[in-house]
Amino acid sequence: MSEPSGTATPADHPVSRLMPMGRWALVIGLIALVLVGFLASLLHGPDGFGLPEGEDAVRLVLLEIRLPRAVLGILVGGALGLSGAALQGYLRNPLAEPGLLGMAGGASLGAVIAIHTGAAGLFSLALPLGGLAGAGLAALAVVLLAGRGSGSVTLILAGVAMSSVAGALTSLVLNLAPNPFASVEMIYWMMGSLNDRSLLHVWIAAPLIVVGAAVLMSTRRALDALSLGEMAARNLGVDPRALRQRIVFGAALAVGAATSVTGAIGFVGLVVPHLLRPFVAHEPGRLLVPSFLGGAALILFADVGLRLLSPAGDLKLGVVTALIGAPFFLWLVLASRREWSA
Repeated sequence: MSEPSGTATPADHPVSRLMPMGRWALVIGLIALVLVGFLASLLHGPDGFGLPEGEDAVRLVLLEIRLPRAVLGILVGGALGLSGAALQGYLRNPLAEPGLLGMAGGASLGAVIAIHTGAAGLFSLALPLGGLAGAGLAALAVVLLAGRGSGSVTLILAGVAMSSVAGALTSLVLNLAPNPFASVEMIYWMMGSLNDRSLLHVWIAAPLIVVGAAVLMSTRRALDALSLGEMAARNLGVDPRALRQRIVFGAALAVGAATSVTGAIGFVGLVVPHLLRPFVAHEPGRLLVPSFLGGAALILFADVGLRLLSPAGDLKLGVVTALIGAPFFLWLVLASRREWSA
């Protein structure tokens, strides 16, 4: 049976030959991809790549329409990729992803309630603020439900339970929608998109995503120690309970803020860490920065490709990431089954 995900790769493993220059090359390559995706997002318009004529038109289009979309693509993709890598490293579960702990479901529920009550129509910030409140309450409920002395399995079960509750309540709100137009607006928002986002959305999400990402980045050494086992991590000075609190808090901030302004965009936190893990010798701490950059690059290129395929905006970003991630998830399950049967 092959080595479990999250444990250190032996020094004679072929992938370990990437250390350390290969890892810097990986980071530099991912930064280049993010920059290319960022420029492509800035230059792409309804009529293809290019800028409108006139200085005022260029300033309006770049600053008010394309720049917020590109910046949110980096922030949201990075938050999802980083959160997925941190959760997989802490839970030592290759199937873990940000939606596992109920934060995305809580954010969706909060935003849907904001639409249902009409607050989103009266106050432009009600939708993202409702999403943030829902994500925060879901994270708090997961921590309280799991208890202080519980292990990672209990935390996963608490997250799954909270995701189920949030999904059920979201369905109830949809069912009780006051009119068909409200239902359509809720469903469209839940599909996830970067369309029609402004700099105001960036200013709402950016500080929380940056703080959440910083908290998750601070767990790098602890995650590497935890990959040796909980007992070994304790002997190295790591407090698993404090580590869990930091990861849940950081992921709740990052994922909750991202979901509150874009809607639910799934599978990024599952796919990106898996694609990049072999290039960092399966060390969870070294996976965090590449996962942030990889998630940002994936969202940027997916959004640009989406605009090329559907200029009218009929196809939503969350649908595209689901179409990419669902087959990958199935392949991962089948690969894990073959691994355990070996």
